[in-house]
Amino acid sequence: MRDFKFGIVITGGIGSGKSSVSDILLDLQYKVIDADTISHKMLDQSTDEIYEEFGKDFIEDGKISRKKLGEFVFQDRDRLKKLEKILHPKIRSEIYSQATILESFKKTYFVDIPLFFESSEYKEFKKILLIYAKKNEIIKRVMARNSLTKNEVLVRINSQIKLEEKKKKATFVIENTGTKCDLKDKVIKFLTKIKDIDES
Repeated sequence: MRDFKFGIVITGGIGSGKSSVSDILLDLQYKVIDADTISHKMLDQSTDEIYEEFGKDFIEDGKISRKKLGEFVFQDRDRLKKLEKILHPKIRSEIYSQATILESFKKTYFVDIPLFFESSEYKEFKKILLIYAKKNEIIKRVMARNSLTKNEVLVRINSQIKLEEKKKKATFVIENTGTKCDLKDKVIKFLTKIKDIDES
């Protein structure tokens, strides 16, 4: 088994602030592998497989409608597993490819994997940073960001492991409970902490 010792996984729940943390890290000149960006790319490349598995209702003008497909699969765990079976091997392969390149620089880099704890496929990454937020705040953020109803957001939240459970398993935790400035301060403190650990 390969060992990605310089990689730190960023994870959390929907709307917890993973992307905000990734943006801060990018501004601070850290490399970030974004599993969501990769998954969108792989989804666009999987039109034929989606058509075969789920039918034509999710294809619009030759492209997959993420909103329609999301509404469909998040209502049923079996449907979600079928989609994951199509996409996850492709996503994992691309993440490993990018991580292998970044390992050669022997510097800390980050891998934003939203469903890290829901998957058992990324055990090569040993250091896990959880971005934590309160459920009510998450609901408000995702409703505003994704134009979803409260029930639609709750369906997505309930399809994932509870953040409290993830918190127990994480190596590090950043609580995203304040402003963007507060979050940046916490990220900088975290970076100082891991630098001290690496140098000790």
